[in-house]
Amino acid sequence: SCISNGPYIMNSANGNDSKKFKGEVRSPGVPSRVVHVRKLPNDINEAEVIGLGLPFGKVTNLLMLKGKNQAFLELNSEECAQTMVSYYSSVTPVIRNHPIYMQYSTHKELKTDNSPNQRAQAALQAVNALHGGGMGTMAISADASSMGGGAQSPVLRVIVENLFYPVTLDVLHQIFSKFGTVLKIITFTKNNQFQALIQYADAMTAQHAKLSLDGQNIYNACCTLRISFSKLTSLNVKYNNDKSRDYTRPDLPTADSQPSLDPQTMAAAAFGLSVPGIPSALASLGVSHTGMAAAAAAASRLGLSGLTATGGHNVLLVSNLNPESVTPHCLFILFGVYGDVMRVKILFNKKENALIQMSDGTQAQLAMSHLNGQRLHGRAMRVTLSKHTTVQLPREGHEDQGLTKDFSNSPLHRFKKPGSKNYSNIFPPSATLHLSNIPPSVVEDDLRRLFGSSGATVKAFKFFQKDRKMALIQMGSVEEAIESLIEFHNHDLGENHHLRVSFSKSTI
Repeated sequence: SCISNGPYIMNSANGNDSKKFKGEVRSPGVPSRVVHVRKLPNDINEAEVIGLGLPFGKVTNLLMLKGKNQAFLELNSEECAQTMVSYYSSVTPVIRNHPIYMQYSTHKELKTDNSPNQRAQAALQAVNALHGGGMGTMAISADASSMGGGAQSPVLRVIVENLFYPVTLDVLHQIFSKFGTVLKIITFTKNNQFQALIQYADAMTAQHAKLSLDGQNIYNACCTLRISFSKLTSLNVKYNNDKSRDYTRPDLPTADSQPSLDPQTMAAAAFGLSVPGIPSALASLGVSHTGMAAAAAAASRLGLSGLTATGGHNVLLVSNLNPESVTPHCLFILFGVYGDVMRVKILFNKKENALIQMSDGTQAQLAMSHLNGQRLHGRAMRVTLSKHTTVQLPREGHEDQGLTKDFSNSPLHRFKKPGSKNYSNIFPPSATLHLSNIPPSVVEDDLRRLFGSSGATVKAFKFFQKDRKMALIQMGSVEEAIESLIEFHNHDLGENHHLRVSFSKSTI
């Protein structure tokens, strides 16, 4: 154990001013086994801070500075601290919707005496008593009795039922990261079912994710998650690729020892089907063999790309647009329902085609699976992944008639905040729209009139009973709803209220 019990001097009420450490002082960029953690939520407890460090090695000391929303975490080696800092620099941990930041401390080690820091020491002892520390161990709350004796594992086994759209490793990472730091994911197909093993830092986080997500659908009415605890307590990942990922080891090779699959097999794999057997997920939905062939073709169109969406494929190619009506702004608003749109370029010589750059591959995947085949301005859009990695802006002095627009600094991005509740309100286009941010002075007739003003039909309207800032409005068709969303999202309703519009999973 590296816990040292030298004197720690604390003079201020919040325990931060004039703190004196023994030991050599270093600059923040220089690796140290002490990690300085910032921007913690007010109600954080010691066990949660220890949990941030546990996956990377034994936590040997902890100093909480609650008044400053900060903590110092000491690991048993500089190497463990380096792995931790490099992991969290690529995957920002979020606790209770707070993104948390960390860097090396200027201190080489923590020397604390026990009196002002008793809770932290008690939490550490509870953790160390329960296990020997090290990789893949479980963070335990300071009260060891809270384990309740149930043999819960930090690894979840996830089966995706009704796999109507391909589910990628990135999509799983995005969903499961809402509940805590995901360390490793392995995906595979077994018994004709697409499955995944997902490892968290601790069993409590895994349990929270299981309670929240078991039985939920990833996409509307399909891709249902069935979640149980795995018998494994740690995953061994050899490769970082589209089938498996160890987020604590960015240095792993991508090479897979498997022979590469032909497109048909990959399409089937994307759907969790065996080849050439009958696809259970689609069969259970009453889809005929011809339907399955079409689904496999759709998988090769949207899914295959899905299987490689991790490779930074964040640019979409949208074709069959109506060149008379389409603008960069309308594509920005529509695709912005599924992710943050950075740039849009309508092609100068072929105005029915556009390139759309999303902020990451997962968002591109989501937008593609929801918008491919939807009708906009009287035409069914085709959405595929582009080979481009970015959308180029026109060179200085070269005007392109406003066909290319940079939206990277737009205030209208829906997913800027980590852990934003918008992530849990992503639904496919539907005839019913969800409206929010409605000022008290605006009544049903005003909104019916507004949405009818573009020539669309308003079939039904309903304010939320508990919250009159929100309402549902049903349009004549999905296509009318898509065009109404583009037209009226961010519409100024007065009193400094801009209307927010999204697709609803409910009907009126």
